[in-house]
Amino acid sequence: MLQFKELKKLLKNDLSGLPSIKIALAGDTATQFLVTAIQGVGIQRGYSIDLFEAEYNQVERQLLDPTSDLYGFDADFVVIFQSTHKLGEYHSLLSAEQQLSLADERLAFLASICENPVFANKKIIYFNYPEIEDTVFGSYANKVPSSLTYQVRKLNYELMNMAQRYPNLFICDLAGLQNKMGRDMMFSSNVYISTEMVLSLDALPYVASRVMDIVCAIKGQFKKCLILDLDNTLWGGVIGDDGLEGIELGHGLGIGKAFSELQMWVKKLKQRGIIICVASKNNEETAKEPFEKHPDMVLKLDDIAVFQANWETKVDNIRTIQRILNIGFDSMVFLDDNPFERNIVRENIKGITVPELPEDPGDYLEYLYSLNLFETASYSSADKDRTKQYQVEAKRVSLSKTFTNEADFLKSLDMKSTVSGFTKFNTPRVAQLSQRSNQFNLRTVRYTEAEISAMAENPDIIDLSFTLNDKFGDNGLIAVIILKPMDQDTLFIDTWFMSCRVLKRGMESFTLNTIVERAKSAGYRRIVGEYLPTTKNKMVERHFPDLGFIRIQGASSDLYELDVDTYQPKECYIEKQECE
Repeated sequence: MLQFKELKKLLKNDLSGLPSIKIALAGDTATQFLVTAIQGVGIQRGYSIDLFEAEYNQVERQLLDPTSDLYGFDADFVVIFQSTHKLGEYHSLLSAEQQLSLADERLAFLASICENPVFANKKIIYFNYPEIEDTVFGSYANKVPSSLTYQVRKLNYELMNMAQRYPNLFICDLAGLQNKMGRDMMFSSNVYISTEMVLSLDALPYVASRVMDIVCAIKGQFKKCLILDLDNTLWGGVIGDDGLEGIELGHGLGIGKAFSELQMWVKKLKQRGIIICVASKNNEETAKEPFEKHPDMVLKLDDIAVFQANWETKVDNIRTIQRILNIGFDSMVFLDDNPFERNIVRENIKGITVPELPEDPGDYLEYLYSLNLFETASYSSADKDRTKQYQVEAKRVSLSKTFTNEADFLKSLDMKSTVSGFTKFNTPRVAQLSQRSNQFNLRTVRYTEAEISAMAENPDIIDLSFTLNDKFGDNGLIAVIILKPMDQDTLFIDTWFMSCRVLKRGMESFTLNTIVERAKSAGYRRIVGEYLPTTKNKMVERHFPDLGFIRIQGASSDLYELDVDTYQPKECYIEKQECE
């Protein structure tokens, strides 16, 4: 983690080539140094942060007054920092009866912001409340609803519930950060008294990083995959030398419990939807033995999406994993106890995250907790099936190597796709993919659940979702199309994104065939597509011309057109299943 002064230096860099994000910050304490920290961390993450800082302690006025400067700034993200310090000051001036409703009053204020139509399409990031133990009641405060401790804990609990009700609300867990770092590190009384800053200079980089974790996750920049070394990373010792009985693992006395608890954390990541892979220099049979036979292994082979154990380099094995998963290296995290292996991977694979694990395995977990590597902006039950989907994909890759003819391989898969509009059942998944899809995304326009639902009700919009299954299993919802009329003869492809897991199976052609069918049946004679380049979607730069679209000369962006009447359906080996 860079120190505050190092983040400040980054602001002197040339930022002209970085994409810009507009963030508004309103706080009830001094926030000018937090502004600098957020901008510095933004540069680290590849963004130029255009940040509006509201006047000191003007949170309510800026957020409730439609003529305020904050409204005029029209930010993409609105960060609200109402501190426990100011809450405590207010609490001390109230009667015991009034103190009972302190949390409810603050929650009602935030609800009014979330429900304001002006903020409907913006993301609100709200800091929760680190506790201040004022010892007025001591531990007995847990029995006194009017106490500050009780009200703060109630407030933090209800903030979690509120975030579930409002899709545009995200809680920045300042309380969790203080639990990890300690109050003495987070708060400096000398700094507060002289500056009104409740965050210490040491804490600022961590707080700014948590803010940008949320921003980046919402923008589609997040980690999807954890790649694990084995010896001295998942267990103590070397399985090839020490044997099954000799490796250190389990909850008896000794370092084995540290490895077991690391595996428990990895297991929870897998259950959450993170793809777990193995890259180990080892004989495959030997490497798999603990997963199959050791009684204290928490992780099993079923938890591993891709298992690469051989005598190739870690770099080569990670590249093989990347080809199978078809995700960006910047979506991957690699854990290895060996500093040499870590450096080799860093030097040869651009974008991958390689944490500098401590020497003592007992410190692994606490260190990894502090990095907050797997922040997300969405979660659904479909995420839990991701490991199985990638295990199946590895089988497909293996099968493809047995065919010399690609068409024969595709036919052998027995692929079927269900084509549907947006429904109350698939809308959450469509919205989630809209937020997460980066590589195969022609325009990278993000939509919320509410916006997806509204489009489903609009008779002028053609909305299409595609699933894909084959003899190996079901890939679930893998592609989304949104078509909007430009004029009575022309349909515009507002959105076309697709999971990279299904590339090279003819899904692009199948999708275009479906688009043309729907356009023709609705009386349209022309389809226009647009490619808006981002740092991540270069893979679809030639998507439209490769499918037969003709570039529109003189257009201000990469626009392409396709004539519906002369279109010849493209060959593909996918059977359509309609779902109305």
